[in-house]
Amino acid sequence: MTDENRKRPDRSDTPTADLRSERDLFLAKFTRGARITDEFLKEYENLARRSQSLEAENAILRAQVEADEALRDMMRKIEQLEQEKADLLSRFRRVEAQSTTVSARVEEVEAEFANLANLFVASNQIHSSLSPRGVTRRIKEVLAQFVGAERYAMYLVNPNGNELVPIASEGVPGNKLLPVRVANSAIGEAFQGAVVVVNDDVSPSTGTLEQPAAVIPLSIDERVVGAVAIFSTLSQKTRFDTVDFELFKLLGQHAAAALVSASLFVQADRKLPGLEAFLDLSV
Repeated sequence: MTDENRKRPDRSDTPTADLRSERDLFLAKFTRGARITDEFLKEYENLARRSQSLEAENAILRAQVEADEALRDMMRKIEQLEQEKADLLSRFRRVEAQSTTVSARVEEVEAEFANLANLFVASNQIHSSLSPRGVTRRIKEVLAQFVGAERYAMYLVNPNGNELVPIASEGVPGNKLLPVRVANSAIGEAFQGAVVVVNDDVSPSTGTLEQPAAVIPLSIDERVVGAVAIFSTLSQKTRFDTVDFELFKLLGQHAAAALVSASLFVQADRKLPGLEAFLDLSV
């Protein structure tokens, strides 16, 4: 190789215009690719964050749905319990009503037994003595303890039938207890009518001698022979009950008979009648 050739530069050592363009184009493409890659990475990150956010929202919604479902289950359970409660209350009220009815009936039966006991004891008391004084005392006990009488008197009619004569009393001064005319008197009204007369206008505890709280006619074999006048009762007795009227009926049917029987027994020197008096009783 000659010196001239050595000094002459080789054209291949100097980049041509096309290679520089390709280099610039490559660099431009590379830069663009890097920018696209960076944008892609940023978009990916945004999508990742959005995905996480959606997952979080989804988890919240899922939890809310589950809570709503649990709440609905709870509401259904509450409705069921409320229905069971209503059923139990209804059954309880029915049982309570039945129990109240049974209790009322039991109390009614107990009251009836008590009344029957009072009547039984009163009847035994009246017939437990064969002396006029003893019978009178028993009648007083029945009036005081069972009826609640505070002031009262027992009368028998005189032979003329126009006057009632007092034979025993309680709570009434002796000077005020006088015979009573059958006509035109409250006691005579019950005697003549052979019915119990009760003053319903006032409380029996406020009765007077002129207007007794109750008058009970005394009879023997449907013949009226006297009367018991209850002038007033104890202050706590404000009205006569059903058992009082039953006692009035018992006194009216038994008091005079017991008193007359005791009087006849005393007059006979307390001797029983002979057997001949009891023969042929079945006729």
